[in-house]
Amino acid sequence: MKTSFKVTLLLFIAFFTFQSCEDMDDVPPPADLEVNDFIWKGLNLYYLWQADVPNLADKRFAYQTALNNFLKGYAKPEDLFDALRVDSKIDRFSWIVSDYLELEGQLQGTTKNNGMDFGLSYKSPNSNDIFGFVRYIIPNSDASTKGIKRGLIFYAINGIQLFNNRVTRENNYKNLLSSNTYTLNLADYDNGKITPNGKSVTLTKTVLNENPILINKIIETDGHKIGYLMYNGFYPNYDTQLNDAFASLKGVTDLVLDLRYNSGGSILSATRLASMITGESTTGKVFSKERWNGKINAYFESEDPDALKNLFVDKIGSAPINSLNLDKVYILTTQSTASASELIINGLKPYINVVQIGDITTGKNVGSITIYDSPTFGKENRNPNHRYAMQPIVLKIVNANDSGDYFNGLIPTYSLKENLANLGELGSYETKMINNNETLISNDPLLDLAFAKITGRPAGTTTKKKENIPLLQFNYLGDSKSIIGQNQMYIEEVPVGLLKALE
Repeated sequence: MKTSFKVTLLLFIAFFTFQSCEDMDDVPPPADLEVNDFIWKGLNLYYLWQADVPNLADKRFAYQTALNNFLKGYAKPEDLFDALRVDSKIDRFSWIVSDYLELEGQLQGTTKNNGMDFGLSYKSPNSNDIFGFVRYIIPNSDASTKGIKRGLIFYAINGIQLFNNRVTRENNYKNLLSSNTYTLNLADYDNGKITPNGKSVTLTKTVLNENPILINKIIETDGHKIGYLMYNGFYPNYDTQLNDAFASLKGVTDLVLDLRYNSGGSILSATRLASMITGESTTGKVFSKERWNGKINAYFESEDPDALKNLFVDKIGSAPINSLNLDKVYILTTQSTASASELIINGLKPYINVVQIGDITTGKNVGSITIYDSPTFGKENRNPNHRYAMQPIVLKIVNANDSGDYFNGLIPTYSLKENLANLGELGSYETKMINNNETLISNDPLLDLAFAKITGRPAGTTTKKKENIPLLQFNYLGDSKSIIGQNQMYIEEVPVGLLKALE
């Protein structure tokens, strides 16, 4: 069988007994079971928790006919996929799509999008009603033409209150927000409550490429040259532009890397970004290590152990990395900070001082690959009869010190949660005389706290005047990226050696 396996043809397989009847290689599944067959065999080979799912056991089905009978019990591929996963409290991130073209676009920052990046929160700790709030607007989008600004609140779509049942998980927000065109029903923040204001705005989605570099600037003050970079997605096709952005930051004494709304992406892009921060002192050293399931790990350890390591680099292709050679970095985080963003924090810790400011992160220390219906589960020779693909969790990732147990999130060095009463303007700054001192401040509380730590002034100096505003901290539910599966950490391609072993 092509999953358990052609890998068995390798010598290392002598250490294991996972094998299925060779007849399963030779007997194709019926046409109506092609997708289900691909799902089972792909998960049997790659799924991180394969050994914990009885129906994915290597000896579960002795013959293809037995597997077929099992697969017939699932009318929808999505139902089979869900049935073959471990408990959702453990596997929170595996997913499947019916069109891999859409998936490939999402992983590169191309989506059908109206340009409104938003967060979702429960109205109160005991309520099932939810509301959305705008975090930022993607340039050249429909939202950018409608006057929508950071902090705008919506509570309903097309007149329907958004909700998510905390117990049953029944909800309407995913379906309502997935429409190509919808009308937002708006609300105000009034004395600690979300109050409808009778206003509305209609948005339409188009195919949109999001440049993850939203803000890039240098701020100079009193002996400090501070670089501020807001980076919202690890998309490899923008790595050259990211490198150019770091070229413009050359000579900074401090870097504030804003990952508060960055829910992840490519491990390769994360490795490159880390290399831009640290420079030549880390080139060739281990940034992160991958730990796959027992079968895949055994292959790598026998045939190519270095493939399990992601090393700091000094080039993107043939172009030199523009590095800052810093020994400290300030990173802004929220509960939306996930996967490859968390990898940046964890991967840098063995080498430089990482000062995390904001909220506890998502806690996604696992990564995925795109699995296609092909002989090797790669892109080549894909089944032309359908476009299903999977993005299952296949690896756990740790840093050079083998540290990576942050399932419950990375705890900030300095804790400060975003608050709807005082979101501030992203990247804002000015210099004011405070207590007879020229003081760098921002009306964005997270950035302002970073300024305080960099310059050595007391935190809160610039925000005392807002203490009388009733606070509404978020009961976080999700965001515009997580509800469409963009909170991923992934590798672009399975290592060539493993693919060849499957041929």
